[in-house]
Amino acid sequence: MPRIQVFSLVVFIVFSASVASAETPRVAVDIAPVHSLVARVMDGVDTPALIIAPGASPHEYHLRPSEARALQKADVMFWVGPNLTPWLDDAISTLADDAIKISLLKAQGTTLLTYRESALFEKHDHDDHADHADHADHDDHADHADHDDHDDHADHADHDDHADHADHADHDSYHIDPHAWLSPANGAVWLNIIAEALAEIDPANANIYMANAAAGQKELAHLNDEINAILNPVRGENYIVFHDAYQYFEASFNIPASGAIAFSDASQPGPARIATIKGRVEDEDIGCVLSEPQFNPGIIASVMDDMEVDIGVLDAVGYDLNPGRDLYPELLRNLAKALAECLG
Repeated sequence: MPRIQVFSLVVFIVFSASVASAETPRVAVDIAPVHSLVARVMDGVDTPALIIAPGASPHEYHLRPSEARALQKADVMFWVGPNLTPWLDDAISTLADDAIKISLLKAQGTTLLTYRESALFEKHDHDDHADHADHADHDDHADHADHDDHDDHADHADHDDHADHADHADHDSYHIDPHAWLSPANGAVWLNIIAEALAEIDPANANIYMANAAAGQKELAHLNDEINAILNPVRGENYIVFHDAYQYFEASFNIPASGAIAFSDASQPGPARIATIKGRVEDEDIGCVLSEPQFNPGIIASVMDDMEVDIGVLDAVGYDLNPGRDLYPELLRNLAKALAECLG
């Protein structure tokens, strides 16, 4: 009899645990930095699934079978949006059509910046494009600084008139630079958006989600001070980035780049754009050029040729970081350290 009672108790516990687990929403996330924010909110409840491997470029990607299955099982999908991963839009519609889909670029309170078309960046670019809280209303793209300079853009391989981006859900939204997670202010906003969405879906764990989001925001506030301290000694120095992915970080910490070798979508630069970048490096005696681990380093070598520059590495997505709640702050901290080392 005692053995039967113990067995019954074990069965009851296992059954109860499985019911509790079933009630927890199955969450999928597109890229590692956003996955980290979701993992911070879900800490102590469950672990979200990461769809795009952290070592891959999100601009072009082929889902592995395990990633497709995770997407198919998802009750909730958090993603940056089709601006970053237009190919994922179709995959979500096909595999996770019944899931709740939350594009964080469209979240209220998100600061948005428009694409920079020119190879060269001017310091006033950030002032012109900051605080666009709703990109659906951003029709005045004609006022975009440097937008009239299309000579470099004509040489952009496979990018004529942005024809390859026909899958964007909203033409106006195309002009938004999607790398918005590199603003810690946006990260703090997104923590709340994620927590509120999950709390509504899973009210039993609502208090945990909201408390985790609040704790994550405090951590980001401290991180903001830490990054400013790292960058203070090199602020004002000029540098070139491989592709135009970092303007949210630049604007957040007042450390603007002088230009980018490739466009924001990381596609191949044309000869005119490369010549323009080389001219900027010579004119401003720039000594720091930053590559990225996801892309061919030979491009940097060919562009810089025999120029005497230090080549550092910036990582926008967490190439060699372990996915999880700590990846996002580590990613931002590493960006600051890489800049400080190259510029110093």
